[in-house]
Amino acid sequence: MVPGMQHCSGGPGPNDFGQFGNGSGDPPSDISRSLERWVEQGTPPAQIVATKSEGSKTRTRPLCPYPQVARWDGSGSTDDASSFTCAAR
Repeated sequence: MVPGMQHCSGGPGPNDFGQFGNGSGDPPSDISRSLERWVEQGTPPAQIVATKSEGSKTRTRPLCPYPQVARWDGSGSTDDASSFTCAAR
């Protein structure tokens, strides 16, 4: 489940994480590369980062393993994944 994402894509939240083969090649923001590295090198992803770009504005958020959720750390931009941590509900 990706917060703010509709069935397969779209929605108000960050919803692009390389799932359609359009990833950056950088494992944290490319689910295919992350899974490939996990299977081939035994390194599970620390986090997956989703992106949403609208015009000149870009928002990123970490996708946390269930049952954790992304929590804003109280400082930094709410549009930047580095301002969030995965935490228990």
